[in-house]
Amino acid sequence: MTRESSSGLLVLHAVRISGYADTPAIAHRYGLDETETKQALRDGQARGWVEHTAFAGTGGWSLTESGRAENERRLAAELARVGGAEEVRGIYREFLPLNALLLRACTDWQLRPTAGDRLAVNDHSDPAWDARILDELAAIDRELTPLAERLGNVLTRFRGYDTRFTTALARARAGEGAWVDRTDVDSCHRVWFELHEDLIATLGIDRHAEP
Repeated sequence: MTRESSSGLLVLHAVRISGYADTPAIAHRYGLDETETKQALRDGQARGWVEHTAFAGTGGWSLTESGRAENERRLAAELARVGGAEEVRGIYREFLPLNALLLRACTDWQLRPTAGDRLAVNDHSDPAWDARILDELAAIDRELTPLAERLGNVLTRFRGYDTRFTTALARARAGEGAWVDRTDVDSCHRVWFELHEDLIATLGIDRHAEP
């Protein structure tokens, strides 16, 4: 039984986990042909699943509510086809404690409370503070690797989250602090957010109803 996803599902899902992205970025997410991706997006637009908006000289695609429903319907059917629902649910339960650690680490990267201001911005002038956070991210990285391997054994579209996280962390350790939490690069936070969105979309979970 193939564990590969159809290109139509991957295009719609790339829009979902990206939130908002242009055609080249959507095609790149799963290594799809850009021309075929553009056609799939136009087809989705005609069906009311995706919409294209532009502002400040840039444009991108996002899912409509019916598109989110269609995406989740296809994901559920795919998961049932490969018989991977219980495995993915188990991985998701293991993911949640790591998610709490990741969110705390990113908050600590952005804020360093002082005696007079508990919301003081972290100016990264304390090497020990930042080193502790990077060590915490490294521990999360080690935990992520086996989870990502298990996910990839269920469906190949899950592959790559661990290597992307490791790459982002390496750049952060090399002094590029943006690779911890910026959203305009493939940072630790961005990779983690996409993985989180991937899991809840695949399992049909409402993010706001999480424990």
